[in-house]
Amino acid sequence: MPPIIELKNITKVYNRGKRNELTVLKKVDLKVERGEFLALVGPSGSGKSTLMNIIGLLDRPTQGRYLLNGQEVTAVNGSEAARIRREEIGFVFQNFNLLARFSALHNVVLPTTYTHIKGGRAQAGNLLASVGLKERLETNIDNLSGGEKQRVAIARALINNPNVILADEPTGNLDSKTGHGIIDLLEKFNKAGVTVIIVTHDKEIVSRARRVVRIKDGAIAKQ
Repeated sequence: MPPIIELKNITKVYNRGKRNELTVLKKVDLKVERGEFLALVGPSGSGKSTLMNIIGLLDRPTQGRYLLNGQEVTAVNGSEAARIRREEIGFVFQNFNLLARFSALHNVVLPTTYTHIKGGRAQAGNLLASVGLKERLETNIDNLSGGEKQRVAIARALINNPNVILADEPTGNLDSKTGHGIIDLLEKFNKAGVTVIIVTHDKEIVSRARRVVRIKDGAIAKQ
């Protein structure tokens, strides 16, 4: 089987006006095999978040090719990119990106309204139970702790049964004990077969990742 993700010669240039270009990624080649637990690390401004956005089809490269499950997705249009994100990729963000004033269950079940998955509410309840929130299904997001919010975000990322989870600094706003629990959860779902890619500065994630890819000045320094 082909790698789940394959990037070939990926370059990203932002045009900030006449004769003012910023090259963020420089000829990046990267293969991610199915079931990997990969940490993407590097200093601020190194290009790791841009690379994550390209992998998540939130941005397009200026040059190069991107294959997902062996299929070319480099230049898919907006609606096709949205479909692929719904079906293939789950996102976990540092700031949770949850809907305030709604329950944990509502936040998790919401993505299923776009995919028409049957039994979405029951599945959302099961996922919340699997991340330790069985007793908090109807609790308003505003009344959850940071760690509980991140657990809701992980459940939401999994609701459409994605093959890949992309997590951007998932422990960045959490204390070390809570962050440890979040890493345990991501590791748990990785062991169940989900490919996990994490942008992070967290040394614990780096130590527990099966593979570490280091980015410096827009290029891969080590993998």
